[in-house]
Amino acid sequence: KTLTGYRLHRGALAAMRRWRLPTVDEVCAGASRVAVMENIVDPTNVGALMRSAAALGIDAVLVTPSCGDPLYRRAARVSMGTVFQIPWTRIGGDDTRFWPTRGLAQLHGLGFTTVAMALSDDSLSLDELVSRMGMDPADGGMDKVALIFGTEGNGLSERTIAQSDVTVRIPMS
Repeated sequence: KTLTGYRLHRGALAAMRRWRLPTVDEVCAGASRVAVMENIVDPTNVGALMRSAAALGIDAVLVTPSCGDPLYRRAARVSMGTVFQIPWTRIGGDDTRFWPTRGLAQLHGLGFTTVAMALSDDSLSLDELVSRMGMDPADGGMDKVALIFGTEGNGLSERTIAQSDVTVRIPMS
């Protein structure tokens, strides 16, 4: 109990060193679809988004400095282990001032179209985004996209929405 904080550990106990997180450039090398989690704090939601990203063929996940830790026990469990399979890192490390301005600039510098997933008067439908992703970039298409998902409750920050290239809404029936 002294080591784990729990009386019951079900026979499994381990102490590990965390690996060095890769850089954003390393994680995004060769990626065409990246998911960004902005300030998502509930470990269950972090794990669910990691699992969904893996299921939807997202190449990499970036978590902002104020986002919950994907290696938190509950997040790893909910992710069903995909947190150990899909490449991910923190954009801006622990610098909470890095996101969104410098983080979005870094993504733009890597050739990504930044897509804020939010409701706004000028937002595109998800179908329009998908059709643009299949078009030639010379004709307004997008070959590399960074989909940005916001925190519970408030969603994306106004600064993130304003500085993103496109805002997209997911239609609800």
